[in-house]
Amino acid sequence: MKAFGTVHKYGDNVDTDVIIPARYLNTTDHKELAAHCMEDIDPDFVKKVKEGDIIVANMNFGCGSSREHAPIAIKASGISCVIASTFARIFYRNAINTALPILECDEAAKKIEDGDQVEIDFDTGIITNKTKNETYQAQPFPEFIKEIINAGGLLNSLKK
Repeated sequence: MKAFGTVHKYGDNVDTDVIIPARYLNTTDHKELAAHCMEDIDPDFVKKVKEGDIIVANMNFGCGSSREHAPIAIKASGISCVIASTFARIFYRNAINTALPILECDEAAKKIEDGDQVEIDFDTGIITNKTKNETYQAQPFPEFIKEIINAGGLLNSLKK
């Protein structure tokens, strides 16, 4: 399992209220959620994000409300992975349950910059910054998480 894309970089404490503002939580339509993803922190995000792109952030990404709408909006916007120094626990679990790959890697979060081209090998946990010709080591996914993500989320994996 691999991903490759352009980085959209954010700082510390990106909470679920800026990932998908509460005023849009009256829908479960993934495309509608994606249309408003990150708009309160980055109004141009939906205009510049492309399929396969990657979000990189610092500490405590996904803090705040325990809404699964946040990882759904990110994934539906085309983001293939979120890399951060740390994630809020409930966001981490919601991301895996909704099949959004996420990796904790402090070194990558600190060194990768907005606009960098990054490749991720989920089997080895190796993150390669193609722009800077650097590699960083994240913890690879355990087999059960790979199965959930490959199935398209927790509910799909349970149906199998």
